[in-house]
Amino acid sequence: MQMIIHQRRDAADGVVGLTLGRTDGGPLPSWTPGAHVDVVLDNGLTRQYSLCSDPCDDRAWRIGVLREPESRGGSKYIVDKLHDGDIVEVGEPRNHFELEGAPGYVFVAGGIGITPLLPMIARAERDGAEWSLLYGGRTRSSMAFVDELARYGDRVTIAPQDEVGLLDLAGRLGTPRPDTLVYACGPEPLLDAVADRTSGWPAGSLRVERFTPRTLEPAGPDGSFEVEFRTSGITATVPAGVSILTVAEQAGIAADWSCREGTCGSCETPLLAGRAEHRDSLLTDEEKDEQNLMMICVSRAERGCPRLQLGL
Repeated sequence: MQMIIHQRRDAADGVVGLTLGRTDGGPLPSWTPGAHVDVVLDNGLTRQYSLCSDPCDDRAWRIGVLREPESRGGSKYIVDKLHDGDIVEVGEPRNHFELEGAPGYVFVAGGIGITPLLPMIARAERDGAEWSLLYGGRTRSSMAFVDELARYGDRVTIAPQDEVGLLDLAGRLGTPRPDTLVYACGPEPLLDAVADRTSGWPAGSLRVERFTPRTLEPAGPDGSFEVEFRTSGITATVPAGVSILTVAEQAGIAADWSCREGTCGSCETPLLAGRAEHRDSLLTDEEKDEQNLMMICVSRAERGCPRLQLGL
């Protein structure tokens, strides 16, 4: 849908907040904390950004965009080129980082990873849950939306690295807590450290969102396998080194996609039969074990599984 930038403001050094509304002034689709949207840019790129506004506001969405020094062109274009009144194409909200109900939460953010957590924190506060936020960044001036967090008082710990060093994950996560979920978003080293600190927590306590794909070691060299696209009535061979998504496109099958690296969830497809080797950065271990969906841009048939049946 076409949206207009109602307000652009500097949220931190190198970070802009963009408030968007429909060009016709109409209501926006509903969404829940943790959702993100695709932003389609005039330079041909599509990028995903977390919604960090109030889900109850159906007239305005907000995203926060960090200008990455090694940007492939997406964040650089947005920060350098887009201003109030500009029109952008924005997709429907999708959520693979859903906030589940719980008596308590520990939120951990690194840098721009604060964006999906902002509406989660607001929801936890409204629901009367016990919660705390540990928020780190390189410097205080580089940490976005700190001003909005001041109203929560000592539930929020702002920890710039140049002032206090690395985040005190041991102090915050060292003791498992019953009925408490941990939500973390930020750079991969931070997420790895959080996963290490929560290894003794009950299964399913940790939920993370990644901005870049994890580095995964395949179980072995890729082989070919068959895929039956059941809805389309087409069966095709997926050669080694070629994705299921590419084979679907070559067969004329319409498949949603955006990132092609297993981080956005656009290509999530029902797995009707067979077993997948999951190579995405979205599904939890429990979801992978269920073997009922897969991201066809990166995942393949499990070794020894000659055929997959997909709902596509």
